[in-house]
Amino acid sequence: MPPAAIAVVRISGPRAGAALNALAGRLPEPRRASLASLTNGEGAPLDSALMLWFPGPATATGEDLAELHLHGGRAVVAAVAAALGAIPGLRPAGAGEFTRRAFLNGRIDLAEAEGLADLLAAETESQRVQALGHASGHVSRVIAGWQDRLLALMAGAEAELNFADEDDVEVGESVAQRLISGMAVLADELGEWLARPAAEVIAEGLSVVIAGPPNAGKSTLINALAQRELAIVSPVEGTTRDVIETPLALDGIAMRFSDTAGIRTEGAGEIEAIGIDRAKAAVEAADILLWLGPPKEAPEHPRAILIAAQADRWRGEAAAEAAAAHCDLTLSAATGEGMDRLHRSIVDMARTLLPREGEAALRERQRAALFEAKQWLEIDLASREAHDLILLAERLRLAATALDRITGRTGVEDMLDTLFGRFCIGK
Repeated sequence: MPPAAIAVVRISGPRAGAALNALAGRLPEPRRASLASLTNGEGAPLDSALMLWFPGPATATGEDLAELHLHGGRAVVAAVAAALGAIPGLRPAGAGEFTRRAFLNGRIDLAEAEGLADLLAAETESQRVQALGHASGHVSRVIAGWQDRLLALMAGAEAELNFADEDDVEVGESVAQRLISGMAVLADELGEWLARPAAEVIAEGLSVVIAGPPNAGKSTLINALAQRELAIVSPVEGTTRDVIETPLALDGIAMRFSDTAGIRTEGAGEIEAIGIDRAKAAVEAADILLWLGPPKEAPEHPRAILIAAQADRWRGEAAAEAAAAHCDLTLSAATGEGMDRLHRSIVDMARTLLPREGEAALRERQRAALFEAKQWLEIDLASREAHDLILLAERLRLAATALDRITGRTGVEDMLDTLFGRFCIGK
């Protein structure tokens, strides 16, 4: 938004060339920047700007497109916008409209558009890498390969169904067996993708819950991690009565750290008891659990880090040090002891929950379509379908339709308004 050094105004559609003619009196050579003196409809000067002309369809939106690179003052941008608004056939772009036009004109598919939306919203390195993979078409190319293989299987089924009497067409049980074999291989590949973490884990951040008994140092730890006074620290038991959450990024990985009420079985009042129930629910839903308490009291969790906290208070006490020996690490958030090791432990554990380098994660919408396609490709060999080419062909068609929804070939109109509304006006 102005003010800025440069403001870029984009015009897309059949009137883009007319807009340049109206403001600059000419069209520049395609795809070459040209200096122009812009004037409004009454001949009053607006700005000295660079203009570019991109005839369609080989453009970002698939239609004629023009850009004006203006001086970035508010008054300059407002004057040029007003002059453009006075030209018949031009109107302000809606949120995400340029990207929507690119999709509707076949310049990008829906998966690439979703990746671009995620790229605009990316705040961490892991989010950027994942979004760039989608926006650059990596996922779309994989799906295109699956679609091509489905089409080949469908063609084989149709050939048997419609031309079985021809001498050069394979017939009989072998055709059904070949189809089922191809479907099984595809289903396995789809299953491998579904086994990967969901993209929402990367976009929204991994849930890291700090839990333990009262006065175990949970609030002190989250304050140390956040490097600010996020939670109230007090020696009074039950000070924290709700889940306090803060977003943090460790080594480029988005995470949501939660401080919880101290978990105890006796002495809790009515309000504190509600906080304890919420703490237990947060522990169950956590991707990573940081347990600050006796190891033997730690909840069962697949990714728990057992922490002997407040080391500055119990150093030299034999019983405490014996208990700490059964923990994963010793920590003092007050002095900083063990914080680097905790940082590394959290990041190492988080990486096991994220896609490996070069892998792409799918959004929930995409995963649902992929799961449906996988179900259509899985055949019970003892069923009648395994010997019925018509039913096998229908399953292939339905699997292809499910994959089509990922790239946006079918059934997406209701989704488009929601998707493209995530973009800014200029995108």
